[in-house]
Amino acid sequence: MPRSKGKKSSAPVTIHDVAERAGVAISSISRVLSGHPDVSERMRIKVQRAADELGYEPDFFAQSLRSGATKTIGFIMRDISNPFFGVIAQCCEQELRKAGYSMLLMNSDGDVATESTNIAQLRRRKIDGLIASLVSEDIPELNSTLEKLNAPVVLLDREVVGLNSSAILANHHQGVEDATLDLISRGHKRIAFISGSTRVYTTRDRLKGYKSAFKKAGVTYPTELVSLGKFDAEFGESETKRLFTLKDRPTALLSGGIGSTAGAMRGLKKLGLVPGKDLAFVAIDEWPMFDVYGQQFSSVYRDAAMIGREAAAALLEMISGGSPRTIMVETHYIVRESSTGGLKAKKK
Repeated sequence: MPRSKGKKSSAPVTIHDVAERAGVAISSISRVLSGHPDVSERMRIKVQRAADELGYEPDFFAQSLRSGATKTIGFIMRDISNPFFGVIAQCCEQELRKAGYSMLLMNSDGDVATESTNIAQLRRRKIDGLIASLVSEDIPELNSTLEKLNAPVVLLDREVVGLNSSAILANHHQGVEDATLDLISRGHKRIAFISGSTRVYTTRDRLKGYKSAFKKAGVTYPTELVSLGKFDAEFGESETKRLFTLKDRPTALLSGGIGSTAGAMRGLKKLGLVPGKDLAFVAIDEWPMFDVYGQQFSSVYRDAAMIGREAAAALLEMISGGSPRTIMVETHYIVRESSTGGLKAKKK
């Protein structure tokens, strides 16, 4: 006899109980609960109602042993404190959840060794796929760990030579070039550029846009004002203070990434310099509530939500047998008040 609705029992509810309550074959229950596409909506509702009434919870471990799939995706984040990546992870998880997957989020704190350990742990958990924003692209041990994962991989703004993975890349070159050309057109030649290491695609592509703008304008770019190292706020602050206390200090600043921007803002505040007045300032990347906290700042914008959705779609495509591919996301230079400072108004 099937269990009566509302009757409490210490014995776990089984798939047989659900089949009896719904009045259908066990094979139908399995197809519905596994998300099989060849199931009518009427059958899906009937089975789900029976499962809900009985409080049935699928045994995912047993399912994974039978199917070889854990329905779990790993997401490795370089810096969990970065709100930009928080949006990416959120939108990614939403799309994966719709497809019946759970997401495990792991933070590397910008440390290569921690990142390698995280990937190894996810491998032992037999994840079905990985989405990763790597600390670096050229660590042989890390690349070897990724290859051993034996699961589809989607990289966020990273290029790893030899790895058979999909990638979501932003066209940083265009946005940074547009921003730099605009600053040059306003009379700036001493334009500082602070960003992370060139060991990742993000910085290389931004630097390419910065240099190409000077080349197009026929102006030699100031190599002494280019500071590359880390994406964090500490580096952004220290380099901003160093650059803006030079005898021939910059008149404009491009800050590469949210960490760099936060540090640059702190450094400028300590120096008593106001973006849009004492210097022209462009933030590369926006963050949630940017229009509230940084409404006067010009920016090079890329859509974090779109990146998250595209990453999930690319991974699900590979899990279903699709080939790896590269998806390019555009960036856009948005002009606001902070682009206007740093130079005295020219006489008409």
